[in-house]
Amino acid sequence: MDAIPDPQPDPQDDHPAADLERVNDVLAVWAARSAAESAALIDRFEAMGYEVRGKSETEIADILHRPPTRAAAR
Repeated sequence: MDAIPDPQPDPQDDHPAADLERVNDVLAVWAARSAAESAALIDRFEAMGYEVRGKSETEIADILHRPPTRAAAR
């Protein structure tokens, strides 16, 4: 038998925009760290329109927080 859903909202759901921003921060840092060690990932980000080649890990994380500056390569 399935449990009856709790109709009360979860307190963690009170600030979904803040949660999304925290997740974006974590993902950008992780992606930047990974890109710093992977030429293939740098190539992929460049193809997506993110100008990350030659940038530091911190700069890459900052760039990934914003929309791409170029159209994606086809």
